[in-house]
Parts: sequence; C-alpha cells; structure tokens
Amino acid sequence: MLFHSSLRKDLARNFGATLVVLVTIVITIILIRTLGQASRGSVNPSEVLLVMGFSVLSQLTTIITLSLFIAVVATLSRMYGDSEMVIWFSSGQGLGQFVQPLFRFAWPVLLIVTLLALFAWPWSNQQIQDLKQRFEKRNDIERVAPGQFQESSGGQRVFFIDKDTPDNRFGRHVFISSVEGPKESVTTAQQGRIELTGHERFLILDKGQQWLTNRETGETRLTQFEHYELLIDDDVNLPSSAMNSRYTSTWDLLKQPSRENWGELSWRLGLGLAGINLLLIALAVSAVNPRAGRSYHLGLALFVFIAYYNMLNVGQSWISTGRFDFLPFMVVLHGGVFLMAMLWLSVRHYNWSWRFLWPTRAPQNKGAA
Repeated sequence: MLFHSSLRKDLARNFGATLVVLVTIVITIILIRTLGQASRGSVNPSEVLLVMGFSVLSQLTTIITLSLFIAVVATLSRMYGDSEMVIWFSSGQGLGQFVQPLFRFAWPVLLIVTLLALFAWPWSNQQIQDLKQRFEKRNDIERVAPGQFQESSGGQRVFFIDKDTPDNRFGRHVFISSVEGPKESVTTAQQGRIELTGHERFLILDKGQQWLTNRETGETRLTQFEHYELLIDDDVNLPSSAMNSRYTSTWDLLKQPSRENWGELSWRLGLGLAGINLLLIALAVSAVNPRAGRSYHLGLALFVFIAYYNMLNVGQSWISTGRFDFLPFMVVLHGGVFLMAMLWLSVRHYNWSWRFLWPTRAPQNKGAA
C-alpha cells in the first residue's frame, strides 16, 4: 500500500540519520569521560577503547528509543508542515490509521531495545566492572608505565621505573616519592623487583639511597643501602566487591527476588513498555499547525521523553526502598501513560476541543416590535 510504504520509508530515513547523530554524540562524551578516568588511574589506559565500547553498548537502549521517538515526531511534523497530512486525511486516512504502519516499522526496533535491556545491559556493565576491578587489584609497581611518573592508588606515593622484563617484576632506575604523615621520603635505586611473602607483596630495592625529611621539624636524613624492602600490598588476595543488581543477569534477578532486584527488573522491562507508549505519544504530539512553528511541539516531545525516563529511574528507586511494589508501579506508570496517550490520540483523531465540553445557548430570534 502506498500509504504504508511511503510512511515507513520516511521513518527509516529519519531514524537512521538520528541514530547516527546520537551515537556519535554519545561516543564522544563517553570517550572524554573514559580518558578522564584513565588519567586518574581508574581505568587501564590500554583498555580505554574496550571500556568505551562496553559503555556505548550499555547506553544503546536509551539511544535507540530516543532515535525512534525523534524520527516519528520529525516525520509526522514534516508531513503536517508540507500539507501531506491534509491529503491523507481527505483520502480517508485518519490519525488513528497511522498506528498500524508505525508499529509495523517499529516492532523490530522495540524488540532490539527489549533484548538489549534484558541481556546486553547487565553483561556490558559487568564487563566494565571486571575491567576496573582487575586494574584496581594491580599493585602500584604494575600500574607504572615505563618512563612515566605514576601516582599510587592511595595517592601517597609517586613512582618512576624503567621496566625491562616481560612480567614487569624487575625494573631499573627506580624512583619513589612517598608521604606518610609529617615525613616525606625520596627513594632511588638502581634495580627493583617484586616478591611475595605470605599475603604481602614487597618491593625489593638494590643499591640505592633514601632522603627522609620531617616537614614539621625540618630534620633531614640521608641513608644509603644495598638492600631495602618496601611494603606495597598488605593483602594480595583482595576480596571482590558485592554484586550489584546492575551487573546481575535478568534470569538471576528472577531467581533471587529482592527489593533491589525487583527495582532493576522494573527498569529493564519498563524500557520496552516505554517504547510502545512513546510511539503513541509521538503520534499525538506531532500534530502541528502548518502556520505555526515546529519548535514548540519538538520541545514538548523531548520534555515528555525526559519526564517518562526519569519516572523509570524514580520508580526503580521507589521499588528498591520499598515505597512501591513491582506490579502496582508497573500498572500505574505504564498503564497510566498508555491511557493518557490513547486519550490524547483520540482527541487528535476526532478533533475534539474544549468548547465541545461546555453547553452553548441556542440563538434566540427577536420578534419584530
């Protein structure tokens, strides 16, 4: 049918263009944020692209849904502005007839969003967390890049070392600046190596010297040594952090019901339901007067989208804290938005107006005097 094919063609073109723009913006923002984390020592610099890729994957649900919403609003607004909607309306196609071609185009996109929310979202978050934890568990010497000054995880030491072995256990030209309370020390050595003693990791320095300064009294002391042991980690086997519901698979959320898990599950399932409701809202909000500007309707559409997504996050918090149960919240939020969207769409479809709700007086004929 010409009506369906032309509409889907315009939707596909606008959806693709919007998706490319939004993905480019998100990649740029995440790249800047990841580089900042790498400069602070939270992310391995060699794994920046990997962390960025997982971060973009975790944000694809929001990006795709927003792209679909903007594509529908932009396509229908253009049709109103170019008077194409007048032609379709005059040929017997009301606004309600647009629901079927919209969902025929959007159902694969909504299915992808739902699958990403249920499976890709927890998996990508878990991969990012594993990369960060693996980097955090590395000792201070392993973090040091050859020929670069690097601050330790606690911020109390600054290292410089030239590594010359594949396992990074031996190094030459070691420099360590350390601050412990009022005492500040600068240690240099010709060679250093890592040794494990029980659960403690030591840095063994050979042929060096240490300059110790007391910043309160100004007393200084220079010590030369042939062999010096410096404690790096007091617990090599660091315990892993507790699993967060963001990193838990959807199947595990169902098997281990709790407030936090139900809250996370409401957010994941809510993304797919929100996509359906947003399609109906986009169809209703896109009806514009060709003589008026389009910025108002686009601003209203973005406001509705932001408000709806914020309610998903607020609802997740409410369910996690026990203020709402899972099922009542899902029915109230998504069911209420669905009823509001259908009412709004009915008003647009039948051209209802507020003046129809008020009774009007019949005109009275005045008799001749």
